[in-house]
Amino acid sequence: MFGFGSKLRSLVRRVTNAPDQNTRYDEETRAVIHRVCTPDATCIDVGCHRGELLDVMLAAAPRGRHYGFEPLPDYYDDLRHRYDETGLARILNVALSNIKGVATFNYVTSNPAYSGLRQRRYPQEETVAAIDVKTDLLDNLLPAHQRVDLIKIDVEGAELQVLEGAVRTLHRNRPVVVFEHGLGAADCYGTRPEQVYDLLTKEAGLAVSLMASWLNSEHPLTRDDFAREFDKSRNYYFIAYGK
Repeated sequence: MFGFGSKLRSLVRRVTNAPDQNTRYDEETRAVIHRVCTPDATCIDVGCHRGELLDVMLAAAPRGRHYGFEPLPDYYDDLRHRYDETGLARILNVALSNIKGVATFNYVTSNPAYSGLRQRRYPQEETVAAIDVKTDLLDNLLPAHQRVDLIKIDVEGAELQVLEGAVRTLHRNRPVVVFEHGLGAADCYGTRPEQVYDLLTKEAGLAVSLMASWLNSEHPLTRDDFAREFDKSRNYYFIAYGK
């Protein structure tokens, strides 16, 4: 069993008592960050949005070197002023993928959190604007020997493409990866959970689990387990970690 500090025990209690799934995932992610990060850990926030989780990473690893990726120009500008210009983190205006270039990005102006390289299914009618964004591979953008301890990926369905562009980083560092992967988003890219599982386990040497299971030191998911979580829409946030 892992050792718990008082702050981490408090976070785990909040996870258990979270009133809905999204809130529970947020609390689990915070608990994972605080468990994984030493003061000098390096964290990467893919789909940085407003920087809520980047703030958690900075608090958990104040001496670390941190990176945030955000393709939406307005959000990027705010993040750059708050983090990059103050030296807290390196912020890049890039949509991480498996291809370097320029792509059309679907900016959901009515609900920016749903924005992505492809339109996902939305629970209600949304307003979408097409903008051009730069795309690149994480492997291209990190210094060659940069240590990486934790990666968070929230890209509205493009998880496999981000992971494919990060294979060298994953294989070299075997970081903890917190990632979203669910129906209504990933399937809009033609992605199956088995592809994500195989990349993480076979190419990167990681195990895959639910965050709550990992926090409680339970066994990881099998390939079939992971596919069932996806196909039955039971869970859509997961963790990959070194065995």
